This record gives sequence, C-alpha cells and structure tokens, in this order.
Amino acid sequence: MSEQQHEDRAGRRPTDRRRTPAGEDRAPAREDAAPAAPPGVPSPSAAAPPGAPADGRRVVVVGAGMAGVQTAVALRDQGFTGPVLLLGAEPHQPYDRPPLSKAYLLGKAEGAAFEVDFDSLDVQLRLGVEVTGLRPGDHEVDTEAGPVPYDVLVIATGAVPLTLPGTEGVPGVHLLRTLDDAERLRPVLAGRHDVVVVGAGWIGAEFATAAREAGCAVTVVEAADRPLAGALPAEAAEPMAAWYEEGGVRLLTGARVERVEPGRVVLADGRELPAGAVVVGIGARPATGWLRDSGVALGPDGTVVADDHLRTSVPDVYAVGDCASFPSARYGSRLHVHHWDNALQGPRTVAAAVVGAESRPYDPVPYFWSEQFGRFVQYAGDHTSADTAVRRGDPSGPAWAFVWLRDGAPVAVLAVGRPRDLAQGRRLIEAATPVDPALVADPEVPLKAAVRA
Repeated sequence: MSEQQHEDRAGRRPTDRRRTPAGEDRAPAREDAAPAAPPGVPSPSAAAPPGAPADGRRVVVVGAGMAGVQTAVALRDQGFTGPVLLLGAEPHQPYDRPPLSKAYLLGKAEGAAFEVDFDSLDVQLRLGVEVTGLRPGDHEVDTEAGPVPYDVLVIATGAVPLTLPGTEGVPGVHLLRTLDDAERLRPVLAGRHDVVVVGAGWIGAEFATAAREAGCAVTVVEAADRPLAGALPAEAAEPMAAWYEEGGVRLLTGARVERVEPGRVVLADGRELPAGAVVVGIGARPATGWLRDSGVALGPDGTVVADDHLRTSVPDVYAVGDCASFPSARYGSRLHVHHWDNALQGPRTVAAAVVGAESRPYDPVPYFWSEQFGRFVQYAGDHTSADTAVRRGDPSGPAWAFVWLRDGAPVAVLAVGRPRDLAQGRRLIEAATPVDPALVADPEVPLKAAVRA
C-alpha cells in the first residue's frame, strides 16, 4: 500500500496514488474531497543521502504495527543515519490492520503487508519477539530472547483487545485484532455460521457487515442503549441503529451477556442465542503492561503519558500511536487517539525530535473512518468540549453530517456519505474558524461558505 507523499493544503501528506483497504486504486484528494481512504505505509525514500554524517545512536522501536513502521520510515525520511531496529511481537511481516475487518476477512485480499523495503531503508526487523520489560538506567529493553540495548527507544506497542470475562478457553470465541485472528475467522464466514457479535462499536459493525456479506446470520449484542455509545453522542449514534436492520443484522441493545457456552450465548435476561461463533469487540487497552516499574509514567487508562513532542517521562524514550496520550492545546485536554491516522501522523513528530529538527507541538485534528452497512463514515476532531451540535441533512437518508461547535467554531465533524463536509470541516477545525450555525445547518451550503462574516 504505497503512499509516496506530498504536502497538501492542510499540511498533511497524502498519497499521489494509494491502495484502499479493499485494494482498489483511489486518486489523490481534491481540495473539496475528503481525505482519501487511508493507505498502508509510505514508500520509503533513500535510507540516507550520500555523504550524510553518521549518527552513532541506535534507535530501537518496540512494535511493528503502523506507528512502529512509520517511525522507522520517518527517521530515514528526516535524515537519521544510525542503526534502527524494529521489534515485533508477531512473527508476520509488518502489516496494516484495517483490511483485516474488511477485504482480507472476506478473502478478497490475500495480503496486508506494508509495501516497505526494510533492506533498502537499512532497518533491521526482529519479529516474533515479545518485549517483557524496560530498564532505563541500563538503556535496555528485556525480551524473551534476552536484553536489547538502545540509545533511543520508541514505544509503539499499540493496544490489545479486551476479552469477555468467562470466555477464556471457550471454543468458538474470537477477537479481531491480528492477522492470526482474521485467519481463524475466515473459515467461520466461509461456512456461513450463525454469528453473535458482542459490542456494537466500530469493529463490531464492520465485522457484522462482512459477516452478512458472507451470508452469515448475525446478531449483535450491545450493553448500551445504542451503537457507538462510547464513541459518539446520542444525536449522532442513534440513527445508526437502523443500519443494522437494513443490513439484515439483528441488533439487541441494553443486552448483557451472562455467559458463553459452546454453540450458544446466554443473555442476562435468560434469552439464548445460537452461535456457531462469537466475536468480541468491546474495546481495547494500551499494550503497556510491560512498562510497569520502569519509571515511564502511565495514565489511569494505562496509556504512556507523553508530552507535546511525544517524549515520555524517561529520557531518550518516546511513545506514539495507540499506546500513548498527549496534551492538546486545541482541545485543552489530554487526548488518547486509538485510530489509524494518529499512528500515521505521530511518528513524524517523534522522528523530528530524535534528529533534533524543529517541529511544531503534536496537536492533530484526530481523524478516522469506517465502512459499514454500505456507508462510508468519517469523523474528525473531538466533540467532548462542544457546546453546540448542528445537524446537516436527514439522518434517515443516505448522506448527512453533524458539526459540533465550541464558542462558535467547529471542534468536530461526523460525515456519512458527505466526504466534502469532512474535508472542509477538518480545515475549519484546524484554523479554529468561527461559522454561522444557520448556514452550517443547511446541507446545500458548503461548510467553507458557512464562515462567519
């Protein structure tokens, strides 16, 4: 999934030509188009320009997902010439995760590996290595295979999915986070089993979509009163409940799982659901347990507490991606963004700090997307500080949006089938541009034309 990058008007670097999760080509974004469906990892530039002074420091990156791979690429892009070692817990060649709940799961794609030539980058890969601890005083990380010394350490271990209590060892219970998880689920879909999905979040909805496309009977069980209750306000999430029925999926809200037995799920109210397979999608936690007692400050949620250049509380140690939180001046709070775009953007800040280049504080407008039930859903920003919600269009229709304002300026936008709203809204958020709520509410008025005079 190549993404040789160039600067766009917002200062990000989308691709000239990229592969979407489904594998089809997508042309570059126009000014008014949404950010293109996210790619894999940028094709690397040369490892180091001829004659560049050597840097004797050794950078060790723990985690070979998007954030870790991007860190290695960004270091070379920004001229770092020292040794770079990328440690991955999984034995597979580093790969992109979004296709796992979409094309790969359905057998429409046979590979999700990043198109990065690590040899030409002079980046050493060490895969199938579990990191177990960090000793900053010795500048070493401990692994099952022995200690690994570093001069600079980048923590990019991501997150691990939460399990449903009481389901450990129960046959037919699945998670969907890794390539091996997806491999185990492909025959489930191919066999058209009755599937129960626990959790109506982003992963639950995407898996339910894929399972229905494969011909499975699907029931989604959600403890909250609506889908995406932990991610979106009620005014935006409630209309999405109808998508499940339209897609042939049975959605049970306000339902709690009492226990899972082979072949069935028993709910707290006594109802029993047939289940040839159970897929659990109830959230994730930062993969930072190995950092306990290391001196690296962790937040109450387990995230690595990083500063606005993604430095941790320990010298020479950085953190990026799903495992880290950082302070946002834009939102006046600490953000923990566990989505793909954060793992794409943050490594550039880390690389700049490592090479000593001047860079702005890391304060992105968070962005993510989801493909579910025939709809393309995009979200940018953070709505939690908003004081006003403005709806654009009819949520019962195929295309609509919400824009959240704080003191008259957009802080977040959700777009369903309205990519131009997302693109323009994101730029307004970045510039903190005041808008006229009445014009924002008119779906016929482009958001860029809703700027307050």
